[in-house]
Amino acid sequence: MVDIEILQEKPIMLADVKECIEDVKKKKDLNFRESKCIDYISTFTKIKAKDAEKLKKEIEELNIGRLKDRHIIKIIDLMTDDIESLKLILSGEDITLKQEDLNKLIEVVKKYA
Repeated sequence: MVDIEILQEKPIMLADVKECIEDVKKKKDLNFRESKCIDYISTFTKIKAKDAEKLKKEIEELNIGRLKDRHIIKIIDLMTDDIESLKLILSGEDITLKQEDLNKLIEVVKKYA
């Protein structure tokens, strides 16, 4: 059996995935899995790729120490606009944020919602 070695792991925003699949769609017909993927992404993506990049930069500029890329991507993908939902999103992670940091995050996300 072939051993697979992961060289790099990087979270990707749904908006970026949607753009990539749409580029593939222009070049060829999509297979069943690709079609299902584009249907899912079209349903759940709430922001365009350019806006998602701007939002990511704004969140990074908040300089919230414990917030990693995967947390930022998750927040952008789900585009939550209330603190309780944000707490639920981050509850599965090994991270706790101060109330003031949560408020800052919500204010930035609300600009793009």
